[in-house]
Amino acid sequence: MKFFVDTADLDEIREAASWGALSGVTTNPSLYAKTGGKLADFEPHMVEICRICEGLPVSAESTAETTDDMIAEGRRLASLAPNIVVKLPVCTEALAATHQLASEGVRVNMTLVFSAPQALLAARAGARYISPFVGRFDDIGDDGLAQLQTIVAAVKNYTYGYWDEEGGPEIITASVRTPNHVTQAALMGADIATVPFGALKKCVRHPLTDQGLASFAADWAKVTG
Repeated sequence: MKFFVDTADLDEIREAASWGALSGVTTNPSLYAKTGGKLADFEPHMVEICRICEGLPVSAESTAETTDDMIAEGRRLASLAPNIVVKLPVCTEALAATHQLASEGVRVNMTLVFSAPQALLAARAGARYISPFVGRFDDIGDDGLAQLQTIVAAVKNYTYGYWDEEGGPEIITASVRTPNHVTQAALMGADIATVPFGALKKCVRHPLTDQGLASFAADWAKVTG
C-alpha cells in the first residue's frame, strides 16, 4: 500500500517526506483554508508542495462548478508542476471534464466517492485516481470499510484503457481516521491510503512498542549506572 498525506501544511508534508515512506499528497480547499493561506497564494503554495514532493503525485482540487470551467482550471493547475493531479468531485460535470482532461494526458483524482457506481463511472471516464471516503460513512452510523470493500472489488474487476500502463486507476482510501482503517484497506487491496498527519503518526505508534522502548531504556540505565 502507498501512503499519501492528506494535508496542505508544509511542515507536516516536509516531516512526512523525511520518513521516506511518503508516496504523494492530497489537498482540498478546506485543508488549504486551515493553513491560513489566501487565494493569491494558493498556486504558489501548491508549487511549493510539488517541489517538496518532487516526482510524487500532489492532488490540487478545482473549485469550478461547470464542465468548461473544470477543464480550464484543470489545465491551469496541471501546468503548475508535472506532478500535479487535478482533483474533481464526482458529478456529471466532472465526469465530462475528466474525460476531456484524461484525453489530454492530465491526471484526475475523482473525490467524494461513496458508491461503486460512482467509482465505476469515474474509472470509465478516465480518472487516474478514485477516492472513496471511509470515515464519513462511519460518522452517519454506516460501515465505511464495507462500502470501500465493495468499491475495490467492483473497480478491480475491469481494465479501463486510459492509465493501464501506469497501473491505474488506483483507489485512494480517503477520510481515514484510524490505523485500523489503513489495515483493513490494505487487506482488501486498496492501492493507497491518504491519511491526515495526526493519524499517520498514530500508524507509527503502538503501546507495546512504547513499553518495549521504556524497558530497553530502563535496562540500559542499569548497565550505564
